Amino acid sequence: MFSFGTHNVGIDLGTANTLVYIEGKGIVLREPSVVARNTKTNEIVAVGQEAKEMLGRTPVSIKAIRPMRDGVIADYETTVAMIKYYLDKALGNTRGSSSKPYVTIGVPSGVTAVERRAVIDAARVAGARDAYVLEEPFAAAIGAGLPVNEPTGSMVADLGGGTSDIATISLGDIVSSRSIRMAGDTMDEAIMNYIRQNYSVLIGEQTAERLKMEISSADVESAKELEDATARGRDLVTGLPKTIQVPAEDIAIAIKDVISDIIVAIKETLEETSPEIAADVIDHGIVLTGGGAMLKNIDTVIAESTKVPVFIAPEPLDSVALGTGEALKSIDVLKNN
Repeated sequence: MFSFGTHNVGIDLGTANTLVYIEGKGIVLREPSVVARNTKTNEIVAVGQEAKEMLGRTPVSIKAIRPMRDGVIADYETTVAMIKYYLDKALGNTRGSSSKPYVTIGVPSGVTAVERRAVIDAARVAGARDAYVLEEPFAAAIGAGLPVNEPTGSMVADLGGGTSDIATISLGDIVSSRSIRMAGDTMDEAIMNYIRQNYSVLIGEQTAERLKMEISSADVESAKELEDATARGRDLVTGLPKTIQVPAEDIAIAIKDVISDIIVAIKETLEETSPEIAADVIDHGIVLTGGGAMLKNIDTVIAESTKVPVFIAPEPLDSVALGTGEALKSIDVLKNN
């Protein structure tokens, strides 16, 4: 067991959002994984929600970026700055040179050794005494309360912003897994493309994300019962601002292929498991975590396609962060991942 006081920190370093867990306090911070820099001085202007609100609205001298892409570090220097900012903000005045935190960070199951090392190095440079990585579906399973250390098979599908990570787990380890770059961000892109092609209107990623969160459904038929939503963008014909009404059915059609790819990954993961674990999954079901689990009817659509019961975790948005925090209590779990 670790005995590092309150300075055990778990981080869900997501492509879309970052969550910070402090042992004894729980999740103390949740912010968008966005950083705004002054392009002339390289100075950081804003981090998190403030920076996200700048996306698509910055002058030439300021650039708002997402330093994480597809679940891994795309901009190392900016990621270090972001982690440092969030550690400082989360730990506040309790942080000093003699009390650097031990940090564990969730990473997609498909990352390379180089990508893992980049995350560990970034955390250390940002101020961690030491850092560990934990595969996100395993962390999500812990955070969802699944019996990961028992001799029984569990299955989790963590539907995040940059990646969808699916895994079967037994006896404290991942048995089979898939990590695909088809997730929340891909849905946003699909919505933007659909609106551009069918309405000749260019909308921003924040508008696409809002449409996804407000009126999207994993099932096209059930989407017909949902209300329309308003979207504002730029008319590609006139070049002028334009407001349109978008039916929920259109959003469901836009993201349909992304949902299909996620279901294929779930089926492939199941096909790689032993008959015993497959039987356990049929008995206990597939647990969904991440922002994608909040998509209307996603559990029903996956259950109908796989013929396996599907459940949404009690706190789907927090599962990875809770799991990384819980894993800090066991050094064996961290050393094995």
